[in-house]
Amino acid sequence: MTNFRPEILAPAGDRASFLAALAAGADAVYAGLKHFSARMQADNFSLAELARLTDLARSKNTRVYVTLNTLLKPGDLRAAGNLLDRLGREVQPHGIIVQDLGFLALAKQTDFAGEIHLSTLANITSPAALAAARDLGASRVVLPRELDVDEIKSTAEACPEGLLLETFVHGALCYCVSGRCYWSSYLGGKSGLRGRCVQPCRRVYRQGGAKGKPVRLFSCQDLSLDVLTRALLTVPQVVAWKIEGRKKGPHYVFYTTTAYKILRDHPDDPKARQSALDMLDQALGRTRTHSIFLPQRPHTPVRPEEDTSSGLPVAKVKRDPDGKAYFLTQIPLLTGDYLRVGQEDDSWHQTVKIRRAVPKRGRVDLRFERNKTPASGAAVVLLDRREPELIRLLNKLDQEEETLARKHHRPADQGSSPSTDESNTLDRFVPDLPEPSGPKDRRVEQHVFRHLPKGSGERSVGLWFWTPTVKDTPPRIAAKAWWWLPPVVWPKEEEAFVRHIAEVLAKGGRRFVCNAPWQRVYFKDPAVTLWAGPFCNTANVLALETLKNMGFQGAYVSPELSREDILALPKQSPLPLGIVLKGMWPLGITRYFSPETRVEEAVVSPKGETLWTRKYGQNMWLFPNWELDLSVQEKELAATGYSVFATLHEAWPKNVAKSERPGKFNWENVLL
Repeated sequence: MTNFRPEILAPAGDRASFLAALAAGADAVYAGLKHFSARMQADNFSLAELARLTDLARSKNTRVYVTLNTLLKPGDLRAAGNLLDRLGREVQPHGIIVQDLGFLALAKQTDFAGEIHLSTLANITSPAALAAARDLGASRVVLPRELDVDEIKSTAEACPEGLLLETFVHGALCYCVSGRCYWSSYLGGKSGLRGRCVQPCRRVYRQGGAKGKPVRLFSCQDLSLDVLTRALLTVPQVVAWKIEGRKKGPHYVFYTTTAYKILRDHPDDPKARQSALDMLDQALGRTRTHSIFLPQRPHTPVRPEEDTSSGLPVAKVKRDPDGKAYFLTQIPLLTGDYLRVGQEDDSWHQTVKIRRAVPKRGRVDLRFERNKTPASGAAVVLLDRREPELIRLLNKLDQEEETLARKHHRPADQGSSPSTDESNTLDRFVPDLPEPSGPKDRRVEQHVFRHLPKGSGERSVGLWFWTPTVKDTPPRIAAKAWWWLPPVVWPKEEEAFVRHIAEVLAKGGRRFVCNAPWQRVYFKDPAVTLWAGPFCNTANVLALETLKNMGFQGAYVSPELSREDILALPKQSPLPLGIVLKGMWPLGITRYFSPETRVEEAVVSPKGETLWTRKYGQNMWLFPNWELDLSVQEKELAATGYSVFATLHEAWPKNVAKSERPGKFNWENVLL
């Protein structure tokens, strides 16, 4: 075992959790602001509050990273630049965590002096992609949660000089790959890429028609590498162990941070390891899993028959003879404890705060609004608690922060006054935007297939880049086709992926659509034409300028944008633009395969939302049972300046009925 000590990186979604991270001795804390944070449901911080807390953290040699990890829409650039400018001047955090290429450009324009970390939402999944990240100015990459330990090690071995890695060790797992989930957005405009996800994967679904049992087919357990983190101590490029949980309370933050400090500092001490596991048992998360971290013993982190809600179960709802709801607690409850009655997708569920301590087996009466009566037997879970010892630690840190604030002349947070509101339009920064590209290329239609269709030789055909298509396509078609690279390339796929690129080039293929900006590194021949695909999530002109500087000749915009945003981009774009006009846009892409989810069959939620799944390589794609269809808007899009229009073709599964639901995505919505 080495003497290498990765930092324990703790989450903070509010002041109490930030202080809890410091109380536990976190090496670093990551936190979001009121805007441009991928956890907008958390309380998050104003600039004034974060400045004071950062002073306190710095006094304890604790680093602070600020999450600015959302998709930037066309109209966001000035506000985002102002925020970053003020953040650098007033808070001076050690670094920022971003996903959007536009934020990389803004960091340069504002002369941000801290580190730049690329979020897991940036979807850097393969070793070769790291060089592109480094060349764009990133100093750290946050690895996806779907990598096993061998893949983490192979990625670390490929890490270029000047770039370091961070990996999650604990916390909630998303069913879909980060940066490749459009589920919440497609169902109603609340984008996970914008921090507004409503977590449709946590809902119950059923297969097999009306007789199918509703279960949580896609709701993941919490990742917990616990004792397995010992293997990461031999990987010096992984400089941070990250704990997920910016929507969690101080109890969770304190216990998980303390546990992973113990596991890092005493990896060979059985008693210390057991103490850490005991703390994780008390952290009030979901049931835990090692997921696929061990390649020889992978565990699908989905257990459809199990409750995957956060919190510690403490009781079941009962009824007294008068019909009143109550429960008898199985553990002592403390003043200030927070409980949830029922599941979050139960229309009647509620959060209860304990006003007075309750002994074990003590009775707690429940009051519900009319028509929101809890079901007998419903679970009561402990979500967060305030132990007296933890409260004393937080109060002590409160006092220290106040003393430091007076010393540094930091004002108290005044809410949204002009001096503290980070969205203030009176700020000084104005972004430097690129020159528009001028007249666009002639209008082109691309029909994109998984398999080579008959009679496709004379039209602008697009082909998804995977083994059967690469091998079956003759040179005369390969030379004419647009080759659409997959949205996700895993480390164990990269060798074959590079080999297939060489095969297509040997057949005369010269036109490629990269569905991650980092895929640019696979192409060295200047004669190759490269477009950035729609899965690059491009949504603003600074991102487009960055793509142009990387060598892309055109770009597809993100189809999840609203009408206003889609039509705004061509006016300032430095590149020709394309858009997905029609076809099967996925709800998401996952690497997790649950045997209970039968592919090519309808999966239905209680709200009537129907989806189906299909496996491609190491991934499973989730599709809605209705198509994206903006064909009525084609003339308007062309008149605005779009020059390439793609239709994504999928063979429709025999056992899934098509819905007549309009496929506008967010064309008529305001993307939140």
